[in-house]
Amino acid sequence: MTEGGVTAAQGFEAAGVEAAIKYENRKDMAIVYSRVPCRAAGVFTSNVVKAAPVLWDREVVAHSPYVQAAVVNTGIANAATGRQGYAYCRQTAEKTAELLGIPVDAVLVGSTGVIGNQLPIERILAGVEKLAAAKTDTAAAASDAAEAIMTTDTVSKQAAVQFEIGGRTVTVGGMSKGAGMIHPNMCTMLGFITTDIAISRELLQEALREDVADTFNMISVDGDTSTNDTLVVLANGLAGNPEITEKNEDYDRFRQALNCVNTALAKKMAGDGEGATALFETKVIHAATKQDARRLSRSVISSNLCKAAIYGHDANFGRFLCALGYAGVDFDPEKIELYFESGEKSMLIYRDGAAVDYSEEEATAILSSPEVRVLVDMHMGDAEAAAWGCDLSYDYVKINADYRS
Repeated sequence: MTEGGVTAAQGFEAAGVEAAIKYENRKDMAIVYSRVPCRAAGVFTSNVVKAAPVLWDREVVAHSPYVQAAVVNTGIANAATGRQGYAYCRQTAEKTAELLGIPVDAVLVGSTGVIGNQLPIERILAGVEKLAAAKTDTAAAASDAAEAIMTTDTVSKQAAVQFEIGGRTVTVGGMSKGAGMIHPNMCTMLGFITTDIAISRELLQEALREDVADTFNMISVDGDTSTNDTLVVLANGLAGNPEITEKNEDYDRFRQALNCVNTALAKKMAGDGEGATALFETKVIHAATKQDARRLSRSVISSNLCKAAIYGHDANFGRFLCALGYAGVDFDPEKIELYFESGEKSMLIYRDGAAVDYSEEEATAILSSPEVRVLVDMHMGDAEAAAWGCDLSYDYVKINADYRS
């Protein structure tokens, strides 16, 4: 990993400004801009109730020749807003296109926040003017943008990585937001990935779609899939590498870099779940199939009882076995092993169908760490997968009970 976010790759600029969309005295609008046109790829929410920006962005990614900018607001989701909400997407894109001198269909829009409220469009358009004037290619600008897309997030989320292709340095950077209404069924968040790699549109889309299955689709905070889920990748080709048009070693290196950034962002989101005190990972190894490993690990991190046990530092291994048992995967419970882990510490808890002789005090100490892992060895094959969530605290209810206040 390297320092930076959406401006780490060549040719990208960003900004975050105050526009008073819902909040006061905080940044609440962001822009990501490329000085040259980009190939674009995207994945979007599977929720039948899709926000207006999702509908707009799906059309842009699918049909526009290229993308050059994305404008995002927080505070109001522009979801369940009908034709007026979609019209506001177009007005936002038109204003951005006018100020930047690019086509309207080269502009993506994003919104996050309260569902059902109409955007204050005049504030949005004034915010676009501020963003167009403020955008730069600095790391500080990337940080401002990452901060501006936060809602109940407690920290901004950025990641970047560099690697070489054909003697050229290639960078992948990104930012995401999400702390509540997080349950992957595409991915549950807003995410923007930028890269200066030269790659075909088709392979960029395939790489993103395949990687989401092992990154953003493997996180959960509360079991709710948002109306606004959007993850896009913009690739402007300024690294100057030979364009990737087939699945070869260069494509594999890009996939690894994309996975590195997406995994880092996904884990930051899971660890920053609303009210969370710990990142809760479940890793399943030696499963019969990859799909089985995914189902098993996701089932555990999605269980409210398991999440509550992590919050209480309670070595109640029966809850984890129970979540494995209803994951929809057939296995022999007398053949699996279950461990509690944190850092370099690992403790066997369950084997041969029963608890082993372990220290409750040591188990509690492991479960008191800020990052906790439940490792499950299925002894059935060679497949593995990891999923990430967080503990469930009293504060989750408090935050969501007061969300519109």
